[in-house]
Amino acid sequence: MTPNDRKYTKTHEWIKMDGEVAVVGITDHAQENLGDVTFVELPEVGANVDKGDECAEIESVKAASDIYAPVAGEVAEVNEALEDAPELVNESPYEKGWIFKLKSIDSSELDALLDSAGYESVVEEEEE
Repeated sequence: MTPNDRKYTKTHEWIKMDGEVAVVGITDHAQENLGDVTFVELPEVGANVDKGDECAEIESVKAASDIYAPVAGEVAEVNEALEDAPELVNESPYEKGWIFKLKSIDSSELDALLDSAGYESVVEEEEE
C-alpha cells in the first residue's frame, strides 16, 4: 500500500516533508521492480539540484536506475546507512531506506506531484 503522508513522481520517487526538510526515497513498487539492491550512489551533501535532475543511482541484481530530484533544493543529508546496507531500500523503502534529504525547497513544486491515489494509477497503467 502506498502511504498517504507523502507525494510521488511518475519516476517512482517519494518525498515527505519533515519540518523544513524534504526526505526522498523510492517507492515500494520501484524497489520490487529493481530486485535486490546491491549499491546506492548517494548525492553530495551541499549539492544544489533542480526538479528532475539525476542526483543518485541505485544498482540491483537486475539493473541500474537513476534517482531524480522530485523538487529543487539543496542536499542537506544522505542516508549513509545505505553504504553498508543497501538492502534497506528493499526492506524499508518508506522508512529506513530513504536516500537523501533536501532543504531550501520550493514548496510550490510539491503541488505538481502525485498523491498516493494518483501514483497508484500510474503504476496500474504501467502494468497493463
